[in-house]
Amino acid sequence: MGDITAGSANANGLDFGYLTAGPQDGPLALLLHGFPDSPHTWRHLMPELAAAGYRAVAPFMRGYAPTSVPEDGAYQSGALAADAVALHEALGGGPDAVLIGHDWGAFAAYGAANAAPDRWRKAVALSVPPISVMTTAFFDYEQLKRSFYIFVFQTPLAELAFDRAFVEGLWRDWSPDDGRDRSGDVDRVMECLAAPANAAAAIGYYRAMLDPSRLVDRYAAEQQATTVVGERPVLYLHGAEDGCLAADAVDLDAVRAALPPGSRAERIPAAGHFLQLDRPAEVNERVLSWLAA
Repeated sequence: MGDITAGSANANGLDFGYLTAGPQDGPLALLLHGFPDSPHTWRHLMPELAAAGYRAVAPFMRGYAPTSVPEDGAYQSGALAADAVALHEALGGGPDAVLIGHDWGAFAAYGAANAAPDRWRKAVALSVPPISVMTTAFFDYEQLKRSFYIFVFQTPLAELAFDRAFVEGLWRDWSPDDGRDRSGDVDRVMECLAAPANAAAAIGYYRAMLDPSRLVDRYAAEQQATTVVGERPVLYLHGAEDGCLAADAVDLDAVRAALPPGSRAERIPAAGHFLQLDRPAEVNERVLSWLAA
């Protein structure tokens, strides 16, 4: 039941590749990755979800091969949320489905849960707090230095700067140096973004983040949904040693206030930005306990 296999589905006009584990008739658990990452980031959690009876599905996000590059060039968080809702439909999810998102996947999870609350029972978000908290944290001086890559990605230099060494540097900076070999995870990222169109897509997420002219009107409702307090409770987890978005810049009381009633926000000791890989046993236990409660 815990074996991870590959699959594909058409949703929101895109062909999505995905990894999956668990019974086909189990409640859907949709796991959404961030940058610079891939669905392989969920390799520790997916078997645990499968053992708990969930049908775990981790798609390659829009623009990450083998998923299609969108023709309309939409990479805003509202488009990611719309993808999640469409995948719920395409995969035959019910109202007992759950959402789990990391980094950009967290933005997608907030938006999808808020835009279509009837489709989801609970959500989990890792490493990126709700937008109201994120905005406050972002403008801290030390955080601006950590976020240099976002500003590089606004320039024509982005495609020239983006290579394996750049990705390796982000992985090295964002999680504690515990001697673990991260080359396999970087391999998976570079496979997803090997073609210029795919690399431009990943960069496009960040360009849409700071350039309102890149927002596609089709996703206006979902975009708005990423900014409001929704109905479905959320478990928020943040690594205490996150080198991408520092833990001391994220006020957990503010996070709780920005989430729906019944939500929780917790730090994971000795974990960095990729906390599901840094401390998999602890993250798995907290996620499974949250979903079971």
